[in-house]
This record gives sequence, C-alpha cells and structure tokens, in this order.
Amino acid sequence: MKEKLVLIGNGMAGVRTLEEILKIEPDLYDITVFGSEPFGNYNRIMLSPVLAGEKTIDEIIINSRDWYKKNNITLHTGKAITQISRHNRQVIAEDGTVAGYDRLLISTGSNPIIIPVPGHDLAGVITFRNIHDVDLMIESSKQHQHAVIIGGGLLGLEAANGLMMQGMHVTVIHLMETLMERQLDSEAGKMLKESLQERGLQFLMGVDTEKIIGEEMVTGVRFKDGTEIAADVVVMAVGIQPNKELAEAAGIYCERGILVDDTMLTYDPRVYAVGECVQHRGTTYGLVAPLFEQAKVCANHLARKSTTYYEGSVTSTKLKVTGIDLFSAGDFEGDDESEVIVLRDPGRGVYKKVVLKNDFIHGAVLYGDTVDGSWFFQLMKDQTDVSDIRESLMFGKAHLGDSGHGAQDQTSLMDDASEVCGCNGICKGDIVAAIEKENLFTLEDVRAHTKASASCGSCTGLVEQILASTAGGEYSATPKVKPLCPCTDGTHDQIRQMIVEHELKSILAVMHFMEWKSSDGCAACRPALNYYLLCAWPGDYVDDQQSRFINERAHANIQKDGTYSVIPRMWGGVTSPDELRAIADVADKFDIPTVKLTGGQRVDLLGVKKADLPHVWADLNAVGMVSGHAYGKSLRTVKTCVGSEWCRFGTQDSTSMGIRIEKMCWGSWTPHKFKIAVSGCPRNCAEATIKDFGVVAIDSGWELHVGGNGGVKIRATDLLCKVKSEELVLEFTGAFMQLYREEAHYLERTAPWIERVGLAHVKKNLVENTGQRKSLYERFLYSQKFSQNDPWAERIGEREFETLKLVG
Repeated sequence: MKEKLVLIGNGMAGVRTLEEILKIEPDLYDITVFGSEPFGNYNRIMLSPVLAGEKTIDEIIINSRDWYKKNNITLHTGKAITQISRHNRQVIAEDGTVAGYDRLLISTGSNPIIIPVPGHDLAGVITFRNIHDVDLMIESSKQHQHAVIIGGGLLGLEAANGLMMQGMHVTVIHLMETLMERQLDSEAGKMLKESLQERGLQFLMGVDTEKIIGEEMVTGVRFKDGTEIAADVVVMAVGIQPNKELAEAAGIYCERGILVDDTMLTYDPRVYAVGECVQHRGTTYGLVAPLFEQAKVCANHLARKSTTYYEGSVTSTKLKVTGIDLFSAGDFEGDDESEVIVLRDPGRGVYKKVVLKNDFIHGAVLYGDTVDGSWFFQLMKDQTDVSDIRESLMFGKAHLGDSGHGAQDQTSLMDDASEVCGCNGICKGDIVAAIEKENLFTLEDVRAHTKASASCGSCTGLVEQILASTAGGEYSATPKVKPLCPCTDGTHDQIRQMIVEHELKSILAVMHFMEWKSSDGCAACRPALNYYLLCAWPGDYVDDQQSRFINERAHANIQKDGTYSVIPRMWGGVTSPDELRAIADVADKFDIPTVKLTGGQRVDLLGVKKADLPHVWADLNAVGMVSGHAYGKSLRTVKTCVGSEWCRFGTQDSTSMGIRIEKMCWGSWTPHKFKIAVSGCPRNCAEATIKDFGVVAIDSGWELHVGGNGGVKIRATDLLCKVKSEELVLEFTGAFMQLYREEAHYLERTAPWIERVGLAHVKKNLVENTGQRKSLYERFLYSQKFSQNDPWAERIGEREFETLKLVG
C-alpha cells in the first residue's frame, strides 16, 4: 500500500512541493490536501492585478480542481486544519474531517500583522493577503470614496494602486520617511514617492497611528501628533509573520517560525515544512524564489532521493511596483568603510547605486532601469573583484554588447511580435503566453518552456523584464548556482572538485558517486563529464567518443544538408604551394562544391560527403596537413599578420610567434572553442583584441590580452600584462589556457568566465604568482603529450569511420 502524505496549506510553496514529488516519484504517496480557502492553488503574487481590475480570479489559478483529480490527489477546500495529533498521526479539520498520515507537510504560509491600536477590529479595516481580502476591498470601493493604507511597503503600495484604479481617493501613511525602506535607499524611495504622487496617490510620511476612529464602521485615522484623516476603508499592510500556531500547538518546536533543517524536516521526523511559515538557519523568507528552492529540496527528501540540501537563499529583489521597476540586493546603505558609486538621471527616471568594499560589491539598489540587477547580484554573490571594470560598472553589461540593455523597461514598448531571443526566434508574445499559461515565476522556468535566454544569454535582461512585468510585483530574481543538468543536483564546480578529490576516473564512477538520477546521463552532462575527466586525468582517462557532440565524433562540421565541412590546419595561417595543390586536387577528386577562405586564415572545403571523409583526410595527411579542429571545443586557430618579416610597421615577428604558439597548443581540449591571434604591431591587423588570447607586438616586447569575443556579444580583451621574450609569451599562453581549462564550466567561453571570476583573479594566478603560473604551464604541457594526435590520421589507421554512428 502507498504511504499517506498530507499537505496542510494549499498555497504556492506546498503545492510546488507536490508538483516536484510527482515529477520524481508519482506513485509513492496517496496525497491529501487541506486548504482553508474555497479555491485551488492560486498565484498570490497576482492579487494586485485582480484588485486593480486587470485580471480575474480564474486567470490566476495555478492548479485547477481538474489537476488534483488528474493526479489522484484528494482536495479539501474551505477546511482549515485545527489540530495535529502527532501520536495518532492524524490531522483534524474545523468541520471534523480526519485524515491519517505517514508523512505530513506543513505549509501554512504567513499571517498579516495587525497593529493592535484601538479600532483595529472595526468594520472596514481590511488586510491584503488573500482573495477574500481583495473581494472586500473591491466591494468597499463601490460604496465608499476614501481609503487609507497603513504601510508603505510593497503590499501597501500595490493595495493603494489597486484601490486608486477602482476609483477611490487613497492616502498611504508610513511610519518611516522612506517608502519600501527594506528595498530602497532614501533617494530611490524619494523618486518612487514623487512618481506615485504624479499618478494621484497621497502620502503622509513619518506618522505614527494612534487610533482608528469609528463606532461600528471606520470613519478615520488619528495620529499620535493629534492630527486626523478621514477614511471609509483602512488597509493594514505593515508586514507578515509566519503562521506557526498550528504546529506550535502540536508541540513542534518553533521560534519565529517552524524550525526546519537543511532537508526541510522539523523536529518531528515525520513532519516537513516549507514556505513562509518556516524558519531556516534563523531566517524566514517571503519571496517566491526561495520558497520554490525549499519545495524542490523537500520533495527530494520526501521522494527518498536524498541528494540535495537547502542552505538558505541569498536573495535579491526585482520588483515592478505599479509599473515602476525596482531592484535591490545586499547592504545597499553601506557604512564608513564603504565606497558608493551612483548614477543618477532624473530626466529618464533612472537611479543606480552600487556599494563597494575593497573592490567587491556589497549591495546595490536600482530604480527605473533594472536590467543589470541580476548581473550586479551575481558579481556580489560570486565575490568578483570589480576593480578592472570599475569605470564602466554603472553602465552594466552594455559594454559586452548585451542586447538586453537599453531604455527603461524597453519591453513595455515592444509589441507581441517583437523578437526577444534571436538565437531561438522567440518573440515577446511567446514568452508572455508561456508565463501566463504555465504559471512561470523564475528565469529558469521561462528558459525551460520557451528556450528564450537559454543559448547565448544576451537577451536575459529583456526576458527578466518581461517576467517581472507579467508575473507580478513580487517576482524575485534570485540567481543561484545551477546544477549541471536535471540528472544531478551537483554544480559544475562541485563535480570537478569530486572528480579530483575522490580520484573518479570514469563517467560511470562520477555518476555512481554523486547519485545521478539517470543511469545513462543526458546530452548535457555526458559531454561535460567527458571533458572534466579528460582535463583532470590526461594520462589516465580514455576519451569517450560517444559522449562527444556529433562534430567532434566525425572530426568535421556537419552542414544543414547532411554533408560535412573539412578544414585542415595551417600553422599561423601560413601555407605552401604543395598544400594548396593538395587542397585543389582533393576538391576536384571528390567533387567538393565550395572552397572558401575562413576568418581564421584557413581554407574550408564545404559539401564533403560522409563516405568521402576518410579519403579526403588521407589525401590531406599525405602532404602533412592535420585536422584544424574547426569542429571542436578546442584550440581553433592562431591568426597572424605578416609582422616585422614583411610589414614596414611591424615591430616583432608575429608570424613565427603565432606558429610557435599554435604548434604548442594544437589538439588541446578546452571548455569551449578557443581562438588566438598574434599582431605584429599595435595596429592589430590580426584582431588580437577580440580573441580568447591575444598577443600584440610592441617595441619592447609583447602585450598579452585575454577574454575577447567577436561573436554575438562583441567584447574587447582585457590587458593581462606585458612581457619581453617569446618564451614568456609561450608560458603565459599555456598557463592561461590551463587555468581556463581547470576552472571554467563546460561550454563557458573565456569572456563570461572572466566576467564571472574577475580579471583580478586571473592576474593573481598568472602575473602575481610566478610559481602558480609555472605550475599551470607545466600541467598544460603534460596534458599536451596525450592530446597532440591527429584524429584524422588515427581514424584512417583504425578504419572505424564506417561504423561511426552519427547521432545529431
């Protein structure tokens, strides 16, 4: 027989836990749900649009009654649980309904704080927490004119805007001098207040409520300074507190909330808890993203897949308050040891403030233009040294060519047909429809359902703006370190660490040790594991060809018509009559339709038939040409100019330098494609400053540049250092490649890797620490002993091509 799981609380956190359990172990439990409201699970975030008349109740339902039936879940609506009998393992509802449990999940949410002033129990005093409250406010707006909102936080302002939209004259009273003081500093709070005043809201700041006036019905509010204001409706919106009373009465240990451990288990080993009712490591949470993280962990343990733990959430808050974008994270006030950088543009309604300590971001607050909020938060969370990007920091990722940047909330000006994600052809309307239909709340949800922002990531800012606008005021952008793929909860860094620490030397060993959810893995994790093992154990691990992408397995780039592209390596872009003759002969012999020069100074043979590949390779090998690895996550090319040998402006022999670098680095496998260029003078004809590693000749030696990108997101390199000798150029090149190989995530280019770890981290390992640089260089050279084998020659010798399975 199935075990019985009872959920107390039919809200977003509890039901998300059930959804996660059903994904993992759909047949493990007989599930019963008790909810105090007469509805299925609905999106509490969207109560504000309902109050404003922009949405209906039906439009914010997340899980209809049919969903519960489809999943064989017994749903009791309108039945509040009044008692938990832990001894009998039963819950009892207020109408006498009894349900037994083997496992109990408490998700009772939070209660609104009621200020205990005289008159707080008068008719017309309303809170703003559920559908019943919204119905009361809408009904009151039809009969009365004057509303007072006590509390200038998010809920208070949303309630004020909704009642104003319903035609009421609204005054917001707030004890503090700054609106939303937990999310905004005084300047941003001032701008918000002025904007809301322009829309018709009135404010009384720094006032303390003494009494709500009235006999049976509210007539006004009196303050401690003796002044009064008329009111037909008073909305209490001063905060929330965990709803722990039921658990506390059952003897479950509580403090501010129900205490849980990192598995979301209470002090009773049969009782779990998630959501706003819990206290974890001394903290309670009220935003959606942390609650959904709790739900996923709790579901894992209820499903007996005990591989994940909740370690708390470092949250940022990205809000849309009455149409105005706000973002905050960390300590945005700062102290005497802090530095503050501010960008203020009152004309555009934009304010940005970043707080630094020792070149690390400690907090940020953004008003109006919040596209870079997630980027600032990630820099803060990763403790990235921003000293090298300080000059452009306040302009955000725009210097990377990020298409997510632009005017304040530019998505509001886009129609539904406007393209947001160029990589996947996703329009704004597609994203909005998915958010509304699938009840999406996080960036990861949107990526999973639409693929928007899932490729190059340059549209992430736009997608987040659409999400914040569509999902409602409490949308919380909480970037976190993602697992490698759905097969595991391990991150890239955790997996790499386990491989080295526990000497795991096969894909199966990694999967077994880290309790992979899928015995075979998937197309995302197998190539990554293959690379991480190859990097960690170059002399021991045998490359698993079936865990590589099709281009790497075929050693050629597959084209849209099913033919292949073959690009032989030309050292430093230099060729010879014999090589060109061989290429021409191959093109004629195998009727290759297109011969084209590439941007990397190579010759590309396009349209090669699959059956001809080994013969093409053989003919090219015969004149000494090897694979150009134009298909691989590896060194692609070393582009050069003619340098001092021929050019009158050249200061060093860039061609021979480039050939030396390429002959040292070819065959090396990297997290993503890797491009190098060597220019013979600062005129930079080889475009070294948009390559992963760039070398630029100067009179005194060489400049070394890192982290450039010339693709979708153009990024100029950062200057690493200057060196005098060719030997040091080689040493820095190898050391940089090895640092990138050992630290970057699979499929992460050097540009985003450096943005993530900071240029200062790279300099610390390569420039400031000579011993570390030499050690990295030695490890790189050692790994090259096992990788500099021409795959074309190997494949011809083994004659295995006919058995190659080309799986797309």
